[in-house]
Amino acid sequence: MITALNAIDTGHEDMIHDAEMDYYGLRLATCSSDHSVKIYDVKGGTQSLVADLKGHVGPVWQVAWAHPKFGNILASCSYDRKVIIWKENREWVKLYEYCNHDSSVNSIAWAPMEYGLILACGSSDGSISFATYNSETDSWDSKKVSNAHTVGCNAVSWCPANGSETVFDNSQPTTVKRLVSGGCDNLVKIWKEDNDRWIEETKLEMHSDWVRDVAWAPSIGPKNSMIASCSQDRRVFIWTSNDNVTWSPTVLHTFDDVVWNVSWSLMGGILAVSGGDNKVSLWKENLDGHWQCISEVSKGQGQMAGSEQRAL
Repeated sequence: MITALNAIDTGHEDMIHDAEMDYYGLRLATCSSDHSVKIYDVKGGTQSLVADLKGHVGPVWQVAWAHPKFGNILASCSYDRKVIIWKENREWVKLYEYCNHDSSVNSIAWAPMEYGLILACGSSDGSISFATYNSETDSWDSKKVSNAHTVGCNAVSWCPANGSETVFDNSQPTTVKRLVSGGCDNLVKIWKEDNDRWIEETKLEMHSDWVRDVAWAPSIGPKNSMIASCSQDRRVFIWTSNDNVTWSPTVLHTFDDVVWNVSWSLMGGILAVSGGDNKVSLWKENLDGHWQCISEVSKGQGQMAGSEQRAL
């Protein structure tokens, strides 16, 4: 059974949309419709406010920690069409403001650290963009995939570096970068970087309503990949592949309400699912290849404020 270890009074004045622990599990970042991002130390079962970051002028949908190899860096995305990258230099300051979208930015995800400091962004303008830090010029470069999803993109998630194949370009080994996205066109799409361009590699068509979240699992072994997707159609699909090109779908479960979020455990063996039924459930694949619910907890009414308001 899932049990709460600690409760944190965030001090947010409106709905909380995301809460993310850093790499070491020592800091928590939260974001809210009150336009703010807050960071807390959560050591030893206690919490203290470290920073109250102001910079957005609309609801903040999501936060994402970069790998600590690059320092203490946090990104946030908002309905105000902006992505802000924050960095701690004694105090938390705005490192970069990314304004490459024409509508709400609904989802952000840092690439595996092996690829460098790269942030993927999905927006209601239908595009996916990439902000890449260039250490030689101390500046940020950007690329955009226009019309990635009709109506809007709701979620992005990277393929882990150890789950990608290596190709040889002019005899030089290069790891193929991949990304999965979900959108308002009911589609899950796999994207591949090819000759410095991002191209659509695979289109996965099983959902019958908006795809609200996607999550690429940590690598589960050589030449094996697994993706979870959830939708307003109340279903969660598990997609598996041994070549990252051909994917086989399995229905994890059909829930009683909209499913907003899916998230893998660090080792990739357990999937957390949350939705409009105010429940969080944990799922694990048994030896027969069937997915079973191993734990479930009901949350208080009105506390499931996540991606349900994104892309509106």
